[in-house]
Amino acid sequence: MSSVGGQGAQVTTQSVLAGLGIDPGAADLTVVQFSTAFCAPCRQTRARLQQMQTSRPGLAYVHVDAESHLDEVRRLDVRRTPTLFYLDRAGTLLGRSSGAPRPAELEALADAHAPVGGGR
Repeated sequence: MSSVGGQGAQVTTQSVLAGLGIDPGAADLTVVQFSTAFCAPCRQTRARLQQMQTSRPGLAYVHVDAESHLDEVRRLDVRRTPTLFYLDRAGTLLGRSSGAPRPAELEALADAHAPVGGGR
């Protein structure tokens, strides 16, 4: 996962995501996934995150249709799908990934920020 660099970039990311109605304040970890309708890895990632959400009360998952939000996709420099943004409760960008993340990567991130049975 690579982080978006610089404070200016983070503020822009936060404002773009807020413009989409994303409020990370309700969860310890919010995962925002940009995907497209015909992307098989997107569907797999979505299913994995939705399943993880059932045992992790501190995890929130938000799906964004990239094709319906092209301005935001450009502003966030989303170049492939799925692209995921990882936000903490304060809205701080913890990182982002492009392409289907490995299950172990998702589990490790969720364990660190929204453990099974956790939540605040």
